[in-house]
Order: sequence, then structure tokens, then C-alpha cells
Amino acid sequence: MPTLHLIDASVFVFRAYFSVSDRVRDPKGAPANAVLGFGTFLCELLEQRNPQYIAAAFDESLSQSFRNELYPPYKANRPEAPLELIYQFRVCRELCAALGIAPFASPTHEADDLIGTLAEQARPRGFDMLYLSADKDLAQLIRGQDRLWDPGRGRMLDAATVPGEFGVRPEQMIDLLGLAGDAVDNIPGVPGIGRKTAATLLANLDDLDGIYAGLARIPELGLRGAARLQRLLSEHREQAYLSRRLATIDCAAPLTVAPDALSWRGADPDALEALPLPAGLKRRAMRLIVPPLPLDG
Repeated sequence: MPTLHLIDASVFVFRAYFSVSDRVRDPKGAPANAVLGFGTFLCELLEQRNPQYIAAAFDESLSQSFRNELYPPYKANRPEAPLELIYQFRVCRELCAALGIAPFASPTHEADDLIGTLAEQARPRGFDMLYLSADKDLAQLIRGQDRLWDPGRGRMLDAATVPGEFGVRPEQMIDLLGLAGDAVDNIPGVPGIGRKTAATLLANLDDLDGIYAGLARIPELGLRGAARLQRLLSEHREQAYLSRRLATIDCAAPLTVAPDALSWRGADPDALEALPLPAGLKRRAMRLIVPPLPLDG
């Protein structure tokens, strides 16, 4: 089956911004450390994997999405992005397009939602997915032969290895986050329930609906403080379901794309020439104008 490479671009832009020296500048003297790091990552990916189908999803807003309408404190714990990073995000999106990688962004949906939507639309056409991200949330999208790859950490997960990493099956990730919450995204979960306890509940009762239907069974599970656990779950039922909703990737974002639009046909030399890229990155990107023969997967 063909593989659709789906890049959680914002993750790698942030990683580059904080790992590459801020002394890096483009020909106009503007900051370019995130552009250099992200661009190098893209070039390596295209050179080494030569993907037939590829897309990149960006967070158009770094602080707002439809989830804030459900829960205003969602991601409110994150600091504002500095202006030099906001500028580089725009260049990184333009760089994706210049390299022949279809970029997507939305004012209402996060990059995860766009990735989930692209996968949902491609799957009936026979595609497997390779999700490129360091974000654990994308594990919930894994189906069949899909994989979740974090190149920076050398971690590759599939349906068989997700339970060993997170303690639950891919489809249970949203229930895990509904119970345990997620401090990174400011998702509250149920107070007093951590991931280990949540994973035990899910191993025995399958999902959030099963847990609430089986509250009376909790003392049978051998968990410490079962009576307290029952009380916490009962008192915070609404918050648990809200947290699961916040953690659920929306695979029906307003986005319709034909698979042909995701084909990689090489870089556009004119578009690359117009971008303010560090010289070494521009030279490397120019070598990707004509892609080699396609590889399987």
C-alpha cells in the first residue's frame, strides 16, 4: 500500500527554534534558526525517504482553536510565541510549499486535526499513514499498518508497540487523557487520577463509558483507595468527558484534498530562490528540484 507521510510541522519548527543557535540569520539579517533547523529536517526526510505522498500541517494560531470555545483555559498555560518565531513560522510554511510539500493550516483547527482529517480521507483509498511528530496525542490515529515516528528521538510506534509506551491501545488514548488529563495542553482530567491508575481502569473496563457503567466494579480491580477513586470519578464525570473531548483529534475538519494534491514531484526552484533562506539550506534544497524514482512505502 502507498504511504502518506503526514508532518506535524509545528512540533519540528519549535524544536528547531530552541535547539539551533539564535545567531543564525537569513540574507536579510532576520532570525533564521527555526527555518534552518526545520528546513534541514525536511531536506533529510525528502533525501532519505523519497516519499511519494507527503503533507505538512501547521498550527495557524499558536494559542487558539475551537477547543477554547469548549474550555477557555485550554493551552492557556503556554507563553506567547516571540515575534521572531511567528515570522519564521510563515517562512517555514512557504518553504514546505517551495519544496513540493503541501502545507495546511486552519484558523479554527489545530495541526493534529488537519492530520487526522487528511488520514481519514486517504485511508479509504488504500493509504497507510506515517505520522511524523513528537506529540503522543497522534497515537490515537494509528490504525492497521500506520506508524508514529519521532525522528529526533528515533522512536517508531505502531499499533503493537503503543501499549508498551503508553499502557493503552491507540483507540484508548483519548480515554487515558480524559482520566489523567494533560498538563502540556492544560487538559484537567479527573483530579487524583494519574496515568497508571487510568491505564488500569481502561485495561479492565475498556473506555470512559465502560468505566462509568462499571463504577460498582472498581473495588474488584485491586486498586488502592477504591472508594476514593469511585468518589472522584463520580464527582468529576462531566470534567472527564470534557477532557476526552479536548483530547480527541477532529478527523472531520473543513478540509477536502485529493490524494494527487499530496504527491511529491520535487521542489520549485523559483519559489526557493524567492525565499530568504540561509545560503547552505538554499543550496541543499535546490538539489531536490527533481525527485529520484519513487520508493515503496
